[in-house]
Amino acid sequence: MFPYKLIVPFLGATAMATAVAQGGGSGSPADTTTVVLVHGAFADSTSWNGVVPQLQARGLRVVSVANPLRTLRGDADYLGQLVDSVPGRVVLVGHSYGGAVITNAATGRKNVKALVYVAAFVPDSGETALELAGKFPGGTLGEALDKPVMLGDRDKDLYIQQAKFHQQFAADVPKASAALMAASQRPIAEAALTQASGAPAWKTVPSWSIYGTADKNIPPAAMRFMSERAGARKVVVVKGASHVVMVSHPEKVAELIAEAAQ
Repeated sequence: MFPYKLIVPFLGATAMATAVAQGGGSGSPADTTTVVLVHGAFADSTSWNGVVPQLQARGLRVVSVANPLRTLRGDADYLGQLVDSVPGRVVLVGHSYGGAVITNAATGRKNVKALVYVAAFVPDSGETALELAGKFPGGTLGEALDKPVMLGDRDKDLYIQQAKFHQQFAADVPKASAALMAASQRPIAEAALTQASGAPAWKTVPSWSIYGTADKNIPPAAMRFMSERAGARKVVVVKGASHVVMVSHPEKVAELIAEAAQ
C-alpha cells in the first residue's frame, strides 16, 4: 500500500532531479553541487520559494522535494532514492519534520556532503519527533491542532486549525500570506511523528543549523540542544523568527545553505 502512495510523487521528484542534472551551469554533473530542500509538516515545497532563487543566483542547482509526510522510514527511503539519482555532491536541507527525514535519508550515502537543519528536528537513534518536541517547554502545537482526519489504516492526518495557523506557525509572515499557507497546508500522518529514528547521519556528515527565538512548534531550547549535540559547525539564531524562518528570513537561510555547500 505504501509504495502505491509514493509512486506518483516519486516519479515527479525523479523527473525534477533529472532536469536539474541536465540543467544549466558549468562543469560535468559529477563536479556539481545540488541542494535538496525538504519541507516539513503543515507546509509544502513552495515554502522554499524565497530561498530557491537566492541559491540559484549563487550557481547552485536546487531540487525542492514534495515530502510525502506519511512515515519517517518511508519518507526517508523516498528521499534517499531521489538523492541516489542526483549526480555530484548533495546538500540536504530539512525544515521541521524534514530534519528527521534528512537525518535518516543521508545515512550511508557518500554523495551527501552536508546537512542543514532549518527550525528542524535533529533526532538521535530511537528518538521520535513527538518526543523531541516535548523535551523542553514552550511548544504550543498540540493546542493549535484541528480535529484529526481518521485514515483507513488506523492512522490519522493532522492539520493546524486555520484560525490559529498564523500565530502558531508563521507569526512573522504577513497575515494574507499566512492565510494562504493555512489553506494549502499539507497534513502529516501521526505515524510519521511517532516512528523512531534510525542511525543519524549527523554523526558522520557535517551539519549546520538555523532557527528562530519565537518558534512555537519546536521550542528554541530543543533546537539549541539538538544542534549542540550534533556538533553543528555553525548555528544561526534569528531573533523573533517563527517556525517558518525560511519564509520570513529567506536570505539568512540561503546564506547558511550556501556556506554549507562550499
